[in-house]
Amino acid sequence: MSQIGYTLSSEEHGPMELADYAAHAEEVGFDFASISDHFHPWTSQQGEAPFVWSTLGAVARATDDLPVGVGVNCPIMRIHPVNVAQAAATTAEMFDGQFFFGVGTGERLNEHVTGEHWPEHSVRMEMLEEAVEIIRKLWQGGQQSYYGDHFTVENARLFTLPDELPPIVVSAFGEKAAKAAADIGDGFWSVGPQDVVETYEEAGGEGPRYSQMTVCYAEDEEEAIDTAHEWWPNSALSGELNSQLPTTTHFEQACEMVSREDIAEGSIVTDPDPQTHVENLREFVDAGYDHVYVHQIGPDQESFFDFYEENVLPAFD
Repeated sequence: MSQIGYTLSSEEHGPMELADYAAHAEEVGFDFASISDHFHPWTSQQGEAPFVWSTLGAVARATDDLPVGVGVNCPIMRIHPVNVAQAAATTAEMFDGQFFFGVGTGERLNEHVTGEHWPEHSVRMEMLEEAVEIIRKLWQGGQQSYYGDHFTVENARLFTLPDELPPIVVSAFGEKAAKAAADIGDGFWSVGPQDVVETYEEAGGEGPRYSQMTVCYAEDEEEAIDTAHEWWPNSALSGELNSQLPTTTHFEQACEMVSREDIAEGSIVTDPDPQTHVENLREFVDAGYDHVYVHQIGPDQESFFDFYEENVLPAFD
């Protein structure tokens, strides 16, 4: 049976708000939650970017048994994989078996801030494979060292380890990355009903398959379109811009080309008809995703929770 989750959008909400929203998501019946890991929001209008590992501590305290995962962390530049391994292990201990760990090759927006060179995707994929290997070694316990092409680890040992290690769910958007995800991951992560989930499965990939559906619920569709255009115009940017632009200013400049009509005709669900939301979620399920999490754009999360509790989630009970 497919599970429906809720997006904790750390680009739009502060840490304590996110903890409150996680508790509310559990209360209304969402099956899990995914939290984004950003150093910057996409645009300054979104306005937030709390440190995900601190926020997850608050979420763990605010929820009872809601599974929560990072979607996704980039363990190759801004934070060394040794520190990511420790952060994820500690978080998994706090969630008592209800944490899952998404990883990917990242976006320049978040990862270039330390001044390191931003390499092309094939190199970042090599770095990710090494990082996952390091993380798994450290999760085995005991003192570990590692000497790779991209990372060095000397005499590292994690003393706080969970009884149940979290699955490492690897993000992929292309065929090569999907095959790599099948090789190194315990699950698959994408945004939108990408066909590459088939590539992942054909390459021997197993485990849960996650994807996000972006919506902007309001009682009036015109209001929803306006809100989405104001708060999330970056959804309409095509190609590799999302992974290559370095600052919120650059994203804002690119988003000047995004019209209200682009939002209305794009992938964001703005129709307030419950059946439209149900049908779109089922498209993800039909595409092969067994975990679909829903991102509600904008400040009004309460109306969204009420709408989904009453009209959408019961269709998936």
